[in-house]
Amino acid sequence: MTLPTAFAAAIHHLIGGASPLLVPLKICPKAPAGAQQYVDDLSGYVLFGVLAIFGIAGAVCIGAIVLGRVLRMQHISQGGVVGLFVVLICAVVYVLFPDVVNDFLGTGCI
Repeated sequence: MTLPTAFAAAIHHLIGGASPLLVPLKICPKAPAGAQQYVDDLSGYVLFGVLAIFGIAGAVCIGAIVLGRVLRMQHISQGGVVGLFVVLICAVVYVLFPDVVNDFLGTGCI
């Protein structure tokens, strides 16, 4: 008896001879009971913090643009404009990133 047929015979014996094919179970990750409230709270705090950082960064960039114009320092104004574009790009990624992650992971079941 070769190794693959011996392995198949052992598996057939272990599952009681019902079927030579193994059927994998669908396993889905889930949070423990009562944890969903805390997960939602923590997610809300993180999302609020990120939105606050976007607002602060936008205000700093606009302030740099104005300060650069008033003091006639082109590098400060250019840095403010570049920073404002970076904040806008990060805001777009912030909106699109959860959908991309959900598309990659699907339901999370294996």
